[in-house]
Amino acid sequence: MTKGYIFDYGGTLDTGGRHWGKVLWRAYVRHGVPVTENQFREAYVHAERTLGSRPIIMPDFTFRQTLDAKLRIELEHLIATGALDADAAEVGKLRQEMLDDLYEDVKAETSRSRKVLEAVARSYKLALVSNFYGNVNTVLHELCFDGLFADVIESAVVGIRKPDPRIFMLGVEALELKPSETTVVGDSIGKDIIPARQIGCRTVWLKGEGWDDTPQDESQPDTIITELSQILDKEKDF
Repeated sequence: MTKGYIFDYGGTLDTGGRHWGKVLWRAYVRHGVPVTENQFREAYVHAERTLGSRPIIMPDFTFRQTLDAKLRIELEHLIATGALDADAAEVGKLRQEMLDDLYEDVKAETSRSRKVLEAVARSYKLALVSNFYGNVNTVLHELCFDGLFADVIESAVVGIRKPDPRIFMLGVEALELKPSETTVVGDSIGKDIIPARQIGCRTVWLKGEGWDDTPQDESQPDTIITELSQILDKEKDF
């Protein structure tokens, strides 16, 4: 039986299963940014690679600051490649409007996630395993997840990134459980579900809007949910 849960953060607790690329693209559309989705995708990948390879995000960066850095790099790339024609004032105004919009969405989603985790934590140990930039504890404090997790395993801190299954084993060990006693909840089959299964954990896939339309192997997860709150209805299955 499950005695503890490991949760992913990005795409699971902050967007309800929606890939961050899609969340950002929807914001570009809402705010009328005159670029194509392919141009945006190139800028998104550029920003992720830049943030992963350069010390831009500091340990004390809030999620709002992190999101602002992403938007800045994306918009600068779109201008540099000629995909977006706008002056500094226009870009600054657009960036601020999208930042406010996206941050309010994240606060609403994490508020819902926090209520679910609070309910789960009454009966189970919880840990977080996340590919993040080194500031996830700052983000968890900012969004009021304090006190919910027995431990937080962050890729930038431990030097192991998903889909390496060893990062999930660190989470299992932090909970002082066996893999068979641990259920992993995440939005990515490739980065969460498959590596967690490889070490013997049960798995719950939060199915949402993916980065693209590539078919997913839905036989991989033990359970599929479309809203995080459905965990509360399915606990008996674990």
